[in-house]
Amino acid sequence: MRITLLGVFTVSTVNVNGIRAAAKKGFTEWFGQTSADVVACQEVRADLAAIPKDLVEPEGWHAAHAVCEVKGRNGATLYSRVEPEATRIGFGAPEFEASGRYVEMELPGVVVASLYLPSGEVGTPRQEEKQRFLDVFLPYLVELREKAAADGREVVVMGDWNIAHAESDLKNWKGNRKNSGFLPEEREWMGRVFGEAGYVDVQRELDPDGPGPYTWWSYRGKAFDNDSGWRIDYVAATPRLAQACTSVVVERADSYDKRWSDHAPVTATFDWAP
Repeated sequence: MRITLLGVFTVSTVNVNGIRAAAKKGFTEWFGQTSADVVACQEVRADLAAIPKDLVEPEGWHAAHAVCEVKGRNGATLYSRVEPEATRIGFGAPEFEASGRYVEMELPGVVVASLYLPSGEVGTPRQEEKQRFLDVFLPYLVELREKAAADGREVVVMGDWNIAHAESDLKNWKGNRKNSGFLPEEREWMGRVFGEAGYVDVQRELDPDGPGPYTWWSYRGKAFDNDSGWRIDYVAATPRLAQACTSVVVERADSYDKRWSDHAPVTATFDWAP
Protein backbone atom coordinates (compact mmCIF):
# COMPACT_ATOMS: atom_id res chain seq x y z
CA MET A 1 0.00 0.00 0.00
CA ARG A 2 1.35 3.43 -0.95
CA ILE A 3 1.92 5.89 1.86
CA THR A 4 -0.02 9.09 1.12
CA LEU A 5 0.63 12.63 2.31
CA LEU A 6 -2.11 13.59 4.75
CA GLY A 7 -3.20 16.81 6.37
CA VAL A 8 -1.93 20.27 5.46
CA PHE A 9 0.18 20.29 2.30
CA THR A 10 1.78 23.53 1.11
CA VAL A 11 3.51 24.30 -2.17
CA SER A 12 5.25 27.47 -3.29
CA THR A 13 6.47 28.56 -6.72
CA VAL A 14 8.64 31.47 -7.80
CA ASN A 15 10.63 32.59 -10.82
CA VAL A 16 13.90 33.61 -9.13
CA ASN A 17 15.25 35.54 -12.15
CA GLY A 18 18.72 34.05 -11.63
CA ILE A 19 19.27 32.09 -8.45
CA ARG A 20 22.76 33.44 -7.81
CA ALA A 21 21.56 37.05 -7.84
CA ALA A 22 18.39 36.20 -5.92
CA ALA A 23 20.39 34.41 -3.23
CA LYS A 24 22.37 37.58 -2.59
CA LYS A 25 19.24 39.73 -2.41
CA GLY A 26 17.11 37.65 -0.04
CA PHE A 27 15.98 34.39 -1.64
CA THR A 28 18.13 32.30 0.70
CA GLU A 29 16.51 33.92 3.74
CA TRP A 30 13.03 33.45 2.25
CA PHE A 31 13.76 29.82 1.48
CA GLY A 32 15.04 29.23 5.01
CA GLN A 33 11.82 30.59 6.49
CA THR A 34 9.20 29.08 4.18
CA SER A 35 6.76 26.58 5.64
CA ALA A 36 6.17 24.98 2.24
CA ASP A 37 6.55 21.24 1.79
CA VAL A 38 7.51 21.72 -1.86
CA VAL A 39 9.20 24.72 -3.49
CA ALA A 40 9.41 25.15 -7.27
CA CYS A 41 11.86 27.60 -8.82
CA GLN A 42 12.16 28.77 -12.41
CA GLU A 43 14.69 30.77 -14.43
CA VAL A 44 17.47 29.48 -12.20
CA ARG A 45 19.99 30.31 -14.97
CA ALA A 46 22.90 28.32 -13.55
CA ASP A 47 24.38 24.85 -13.74
CA LEU A 48 24.91 22.87 -10.54
CA ALA A 49 28.51 24.01 -10.16
CA ALA A 50 27.40 27.65 -10.20
CA ILE A 51 24.40 27.36 -7.85
CA PRO A 52 25.25 28.22 -4.24
CA LYS A 53 26.09 24.94 -2.49
CA ASP A 54 23.42 25.42 0.18
CA LEU A 55 20.81 25.54 -2.61
CA VAL A 56 22.00 22.53 -4.62
CA GLU A 57 20.95 20.02 -1.95
CA PRO A 58 19.77 22.03 1.07
CA GLU A 59 19.74 20.32 4.44
CA GLY A 60 16.32 18.84 5.12
CA TRP A 61 15.31 18.92 1.46
CA HIS A 62 15.46 16.66 -1.59
CA ALA A 63 16.24 18.53 -4.81
CA ALA A 64 15.89 17.92 -8.54
CA HIS A 65 17.36 20.34 -11.06
CA ALA A 66 16.51 20.69 -14.75
CA VAL A 67 19.54 22.51 -16.13
CA CYS A 68 19.55 24.11 -19.57
CA GLU A 69 22.19 22.90 -22.03
CA VAL A 70 22.75 26.55 -22.97
CA LYS A 71 24.80 28.01 -20.15
CA GLY A 72 23.09 30.75 -18.14
CA ARG A 73 19.62 30.16 -19.58
CA ASN A 74 16.30 28.88 -18.22
CA GLY A 75 16.49 26.24 -15.46
CA ALA A 76 13.78 24.71 -13.28
CA THR A 77 14.19 23.23 -9.81
CA LEU A 78 12.07 21.35 -7.30
CA TYR A 79 12.71 21.06 -3.58
CA SER A 80 10.71 18.62 -1.44
CA ARG A 81 10.89 17.90 2.27
CA VAL A 82 9.59 14.39 1.51
CA GLU A 83 11.87 12.04 -0.38
CA PRO A 84 10.49 11.51 -3.90
CA GLU A 85 9.73 8.04 -5.15
CA ALA A 86 10.88 9.12 -8.62
CA THR A 87 12.03 12.24 -10.45
CA ARG A 88 11.83 13.27 -14.09
CA ILE A 89 13.69 15.94 -16.04
CA GLY A 90 11.82 17.12 -19.13
CA PHE A 91 8.57 15.67 -20.45
CA GLY A 92 9.71 13.59 -23.40
CA ALA A 93 9.68 16.22 -26.16
CA PRO A 94 13.11 15.99 -27.86
CA GLU A 95 13.37 19.71 -28.65
CA PHE A 96 12.85 20.72 -25.02
CA GLU A 97 14.37 17.78 -23.14
CA ALA A 98 17.59 19.62 -22.29
CA SER A 99 16.16 23.13 -22.22
CA GLY A 100 15.71 23.44 -18.46
CA ARG A 101 11.96 23.95 -18.76
CA TYR A 102 10.41 21.18 -16.69
CA VAL A 103 11.08 18.89 -13.72
CA GLU A 104 8.70 16.69 -11.73
CA MET A 105 8.70 14.49 -8.65
CA GLU A 106 6.48 11.62 -7.64
CA LEU A 107 5.68 12.02 -3.96
CA PRO A 108 3.37 9.83 -1.86
CA GLY A 109 -0.06 10.46 -3.35
CA VAL A 110 0.87 13.42 -5.56
CA VAL A 111 3.00 14.39 -8.55
CA VAL A 112 4.50 17.88 -8.28
CA ALA A 113 6.11 19.75 -11.16
CA SER A 114 8.03 22.97 -11.79
CA LEU A 115 7.39 24.56 -15.19
CA TYR A 116 9.16 27.41 -16.96
CA LEU A 117 7.18 27.97 -20.14
CA PRO A 118 8.91 29.99 -22.90
CA SER A 119 8.14 33.70 -22.87
CA GLY A 120 8.03 34.30 -26.62
CA GLU A 121 8.15 37.50 -28.65
CA VAL A 122 5.72 38.25 -31.45
CA GLY A 123 7.23 38.15 -34.93
CA THR A 124 10.39 36.32 -33.87
CA PRO A 125 11.56 32.68 -33.70
CA ARG A 126 11.03 32.86 -29.94
CA GLN A 127 7.27 32.98 -30.46
CA GLU A 128 7.46 30.05 -32.86
CA GLU A 129 9.39 28.12 -30.21
CA LYS A 130 6.75 28.99 -27.62
CA GLN A 131 3.98 27.72 -29.87
CA ARG A 132 5.83 24.45 -30.47
CA PHE A 133 6.17 24.06 -26.71
CA LEU A 134 2.44 24.64 -26.22
CA ASP A 135 1.62 22.11 -28.91
CA VAL A 136 3.56 19.30 -27.25
CA PHE A 137 3.06 20.22 -23.60
CA LEU A 138 -0.75 20.15 -23.54
CA PRO A 139 -0.95 16.46 -24.54
CA TYR A 140 1.65 15.71 -21.89
CA LEU A 141 -0.47 17.42 -19.23
CA VAL A 142 -3.37 15.16 -20.19
CA GLU A 143 -1.13 12.10 -20.15
CA LEU A 144 0.32 13.09 -16.77
CA ARG A 145 -3.11 13.50 -15.19
CA GLU A 146 -4.37 10.19 -16.57
CA LYS A 147 -1.26 8.29 -15.54
CA ALA A 148 -1.28 9.80 -12.06
CA ALA A 149 -4.96 8.97 -11.60
CA ALA A 150 -4.32 5.36 -12.58
CA ASP A 151 -1.53 5.30 -10.02
CA GLY A 152 -3.70 6.83 -7.27
CA ARG A 153 -2.04 10.24 -7.34
CA GLU A 154 -3.17 13.83 -7.75
CA VAL A 155 -1.10 16.36 -9.73
CA VAL A 156 0.02 19.95 -9.17
CA VAL A 157 1.95 21.75 -11.92
CA MET A 158 3.24 25.13 -10.82
CA GLY A 159 5.53 27.73 -12.21
CA ASP A 160 5.94 30.60 -14.63
CA TRP A 161 3.46 29.89 -17.43
CA ASN A 162 4.25 33.19 -19.19
CA ILE A 163 0.60 33.61 -20.20
CA ALA A 164 -2.07 35.78 -18.59
CA HIS A 165 -5.27 33.81 -19.05
CA ALA A 166 -7.91 36.52 -18.69
CA GLU A 167 -8.31 40.29 -18.65
CA SER A 168 -8.36 40.15 -14.86
CA ASP A 169 -4.85 38.68 -14.93
CA LEU A 170 -3.00 41.82 -16.02
CA LYS A 171 -3.41 45.50 -15.32
CA ASN A 172 -2.97 46.85 -18.85
CA TRP A 173 -4.82 44.17 -20.77
CA LYS A 174 -6.03 46.54 -23.49
CA GLY A 175 -2.50 47.57 -24.38
CA ASN A 176 -1.18 44.01 -24.48
CA ARG A 177 -3.67 42.27 -26.74
CA LYS A 178 -1.07 41.91 -29.52
CA ASN A 179 1.85 41.04 -27.24
CA SER A 180 3.21 37.63 -26.33
CA GLY A 181 1.73 36.47 -23.07
CA PHE A 182 -1.75 37.75 -23.88
CA LEU A 183 -2.32 36.67 -27.46
CA PRO A 184 -5.75 35.17 -28.20
CA GLU A 185 -4.24 31.81 -29.13
CA GLU A 186 -2.20 31.71 -25.92
CA ARG A 187 -5.23 32.54 -23.80
CA GLU A 188 -7.22 29.87 -25.62
CA TRP A 189 -4.46 27.37 -24.83
CA MET A 190 -4.65 28.24 -21.12
CA GLY A 191 -8.40 27.72 -21.34
CA ARG A 192 -7.72 24.21 -22.61
CA VAL A 193 -5.37 23.53 -19.69
CA PHE A 194 -8.18 24.53 -17.32
CA GLY A 195 -10.72 22.69 -19.44
CA GLU A 196 -10.14 19.58 -21.49
CA ALA A 197 -6.75 18.86 -19.90
CA GLY A 198 -8.48 18.54 -16.54
CA TYR A 199 -6.66 21.05 -14.32
CA VAL A 200 -7.92 23.82 -12.04
CA ASP A 201 -6.43 27.28 -11.52
CA VAL A 202 -6.54 27.18 -7.72
CA GLN A 203 -6.19 30.98 -7.40
CA ARG A 204 -9.24 31.62 -9.54
CA GLU A 205 -11.14 28.84 -7.81
CA LEU A 206 -10.86 30.84 -4.57
CA ASP A 207 -10.99 34.31 -6.14
CA PRO A 208 -13.00 34.05 -9.37
CA ASP A 209 -13.13 37.74 -10.24
CA GLY A 210 -9.76 39.34 -9.56
CA PRO A 211 -8.25 41.64 -10.62
CA GLY A 212 -4.94 39.88 -10.01
CA PRO A 213 -3.38 39.31 -7.63
CA TYR A 214 -0.43 39.92 -9.91
CA THR A 215 2.78 37.90 -9.64
CA TRP A 216 5.18 39.71 -12.00
CA TRP A 217 6.03 43.39 -12.39
CA SER A 218 8.52 44.87 -14.81
CA TYR A 219 11.59 46.49 -13.29
CA ARG A 220 10.93 49.42 -15.61
CA GLY A 221 9.26 52.59 -14.42
CA LYS A 222 6.81 52.42 -11.55
CA ALA A 223 5.17 49.10 -12.45
CA PHE A 224 5.68 47.60 -9.00
CA ASP A 225 4.74 50.73 -7.07
CA ASN A 226 1.57 51.12 -9.17
CA ASP A 227 0.81 47.39 -9.05
CA SER A 228 0.78 47.36 -12.85
CA GLY A 229 1.55 43.67 -13.12
CA TRP A 230 0.69 40.36 -14.71
CA ARG A 231 -0.56 37.13 -13.14
CA ILE A 232 1.53 34.56 -15.00
CA ASP A 233 2.66 32.31 -12.14
CA TYR A 234 0.03 29.62 -11.64
CA VAL A 235 -0.62 26.63 -9.41
CA ALA A 236 -2.62 24.18 -11.52
CA ALA A 237 -4.01 21.13 -9.72
CA THR A 238 -6.23 18.21 -10.53
CA PRO A 239 -9.83 18.82 -9.40
CA ARG A 240 -9.85 16.66 -6.28
CA LEU A 241 -6.72 18.30 -4.93
CA ALA A 242 -7.91 21.75 -6.02
CA GLN A 243 -11.08 21.33 -3.98
CA ALA A 244 -8.88 20.96 -0.90
CA CYS A 245 -7.10 24.28 -1.47
CA THR A 246 -7.74 26.59 1.47
CA SER A 247 -5.56 29.57 0.49
CA VAL A 248 -3.36 31.00 -2.23
CA VAL A 249 -1.07 33.86 -1.23
CA VAL A 250 1.12 36.02 -3.47
CA GLU A 251 4.08 36.92 -1.26
CA ARG A 252 4.55 40.39 -2.69
CA ALA A 253 7.52 42.33 -1.32
CA ASP A 254 6.71 45.19 1.02
CA SER A 255 8.55 47.67 -1.20
CA TYR A 256 10.51 47.86 -4.44
CA ASP A 257 13.90 47.80 -2.72
CA LYS A 258 13.06 44.55 -0.89
CA ARG A 259 12.44 42.57 -4.08
CA TRP A 260 14.83 39.74 -4.89
CA SER A 261 13.11 38.90 -8.18
CA ASP A 262 10.74 40.56 -10.62
CA HIS A 263 8.28 37.79 -9.65
CA ALA A 264 6.73 37.09 -6.24
CA PRO A 265 6.32 33.63 -4.69
CA VAL A 266 2.87 32.09 -4.99
CA THR A 267 2.06 29.80 -2.06
CA ALA A 268 -0.92 27.45 -2.02
CA THR A 269 -2.10 25.43 0.98
CA PHE A 270 -4.23 22.32 0.78
CA ASP A 271 -6.12 20.64 3.61
CA TRP A 272 -5.78 17.27 2.00
CA ALA A 273 -7.16 13.98 3.21
CA PRO A 274 -7.24 11.56 0.22
